[in-house]
Amino acid sequence: MGLLSSKKSLVGLALMVVGTLAFLPGLLPNATFLSAVGLVVGAIVLTAGTWLVGTDGDGRPV
Repeated sequence: MGLLSSKKSLVGLALMVVGTLAFLPGLLPNATFLSAVGLVVGAIVLTAGTWLVGTDGDGRPV
C-alpha cells in the first residue's frame, strides 16, 4: 500500500504540510504573540497529520 493510495493518508500528508508551514512565522526573531500561538496550532496539526499517516496501513502503527 502506497502513501498516496488512500484518503486518510492524503489528509494526513496535507495536515503535515500545513502544520510545518504554521511553524515558520513563530520561528522568526521578531515574532509576535499571535505567531507564537501559531507554534502550538502547528504542533497540534502536525501531530494529527503524522498520526493519520502512521495509522493508515495494516498492522501495528509506527
